[in-house]
Amino acid sequence: MLSTVHNTGFLLRQCRRLPPKRRRFNSSTPLFLSQVQTLPSTELPSSPPQSQILTIRDNLLQRRTTAVELAELALNRLRLTEPQIHSFISVSETVLREAEEIDGKIARNEDLGPLAGVFVGVKDNICTSDMPSTGGSRILENYRPPFDATAVKRVKDCGGIIVGKTNLDEFGMGSTTEGSAFQVTTNPWDVSRVPGGSSGGSAAAVSARQCVVSLGSDTGGSVRQPASFCGVVGLKPTYGRVSRFGLMAYASSLDVIGCFGSLVADTGILLHAIAGHDRLDSTSSKHEVPNYASQFMSVNSLESKPLKGLRVGLIRETLDDGVDKAVVSSILGAASHLQELGCTVTEVSLPSFSLGLPAYYILASSESSSNLSRYDGVSRYGTQVAADQLNSLYGDSRSKGFGPEVKMRILMGTYALSAGYYDAYYKRAQQVRTLVQKSFKAALNENDILISPAAPSPAYSIGEKKNDPLAMYAGDIMTVNVNLAGLPALVLPCGFVEGGGPAGLPVGVQMIGAAFDEEKLLKVGHIFEQTLQGYKFIPPLLSDDAIAC
Repeated sequence: MLSTVHNTGFLLRQCRRLPPKRRRFNSSTPLFLSQVQTLPSTELPSSPPQSQILTIRDNLLQRRTTAVELAELALNRLRLTEPQIHSFISVSETVLREAEEIDGKIARNEDLGPLAGVFVGVKDNICTSDMPSTGGSRILENYRPPFDATAVKRVKDCGGIIVGKTNLDEFGMGSTTEGSAFQVTTNPWDVSRVPGGSSGGSAAAVSARQCVVSLGSDTGGSVRQPASFCGVVGLKPTYGRVSRFGLMAYASSLDVIGCFGSLVADTGILLHAIAGHDRLDSTSSKHEVPNYASQFMSVNSLESKPLKGLRVGLIRETLDDGVDKAVVSSILGAASHLQELGCTVTEVSLPSFSLGLPAYYILASSESSSNLSRYDGVSRYGTQVAADQLNSLYGDSRSKGFGPEVKMRILMGTYALSAGYYDAYYKRAQQVRTLVQKSFKAALNENDILISPAAPSPAYSIGEKKNDPLAMYAGDIMTVNVNLAGLPALVLPCGFVEGGGPAGLPVGVQMIGAAFDEEKLLKVGHIFEQTLQGYKFIPPLLSDDAIAC
């Protein structure tokens, strides 16, 4: 059985149509295609850039496989891995029907969207009209939005198939996905460890190959830290690059919708599909969206020094005491690899770096106390508790609907905004935010990108920090400054540290770029990924014995 996942009967019923086979997956073959016979292609270049999305598209167009076959494989893998991972809160009932529609288009020689046949997970704080959208909270347990978020609509318009809604810390408030009201998601590399958060479900689903790519949200690192913990690629776009319409608001000046993939190219293709101005979101930017795929070249096409002349700044403050020594070693190894690719790597100092964490938590909590006031049991949002008095209705509905972390942040934010404390906390935090922005701007004037760890440690054990919120908050120190500055950042796996199992635990390097320069980050990340030797970021969960029945 699939724990708390909605529509489990549908999932199990459909998955039994395709019996599992014992097979070892090759890292160069997309896992969704590993059980489908593949013939040499005459349409693509002899050595195209690594991309599951492009491979799926080519196989569909060349009619080597069908979308329905891929859908059955995806549902089968979900059935086999979900009892251990718990990535999804709900699973779509329309996967096979949508796959049949894609096969029909191919049969009629109709144009296919760039995501046709690609299976996409969506974090459950991003609204979908055909599935529940709970935000990981009991207060929205039965909520079904009447609309799709703009990002979801664009995925569907490009032919993507939404597999289901992924687990998260309640309303995005957490760093482990233990804060979900429904279930605890585990890390595919070691199921006794957390996948990170708050987008842990989306990261774990991609890591376990339950979907090709997924959408998450990033307020203070909720895409990048799980990407590091789960050994996948995570991209936080520039604030305003992707519409927030349909994203449940946590901290509106910090929230962005981000992307997960097992490869940089797939992450960039997904970003291109969802990016761009949206009239429904006044904070979305009108900056032109470049064709990110044009930056992706095969490794055989690269020069000996493909990144020659690129200036890289290694943030000194991210390597200080408090950061796991093995993580520091991995990041220094990544810096060395960038030098081998032709980059000039120098240390840079961001004097305001340590100030970002307290400023972030004051600002985020303040905004959340305002945004979450809409869940009162009276309006159209939220579960209502029966009460004789209006004040009791408000209080009981919120106290029973919200979890402890959400309540604590609402109280913190309300206190920071209260009369007599506004100047001491909220105003000062905004001043620190300005200092952080200036600090990044100065560093990026001297460097093309900045690099740092994505987290001060690898994935830790479930329950290890649940009762120590300060320790959990400190884990966000590597990522929150980027949100305060509104900049784009890419995290991709760069090595392993000991722990978890014989394979070890993955570590991610964070690359930070100038505003709206995701194109450069994706180019550098893609070249780094393709030239990194000696690593396969496929979790042990996907070995023969682990997936065979």
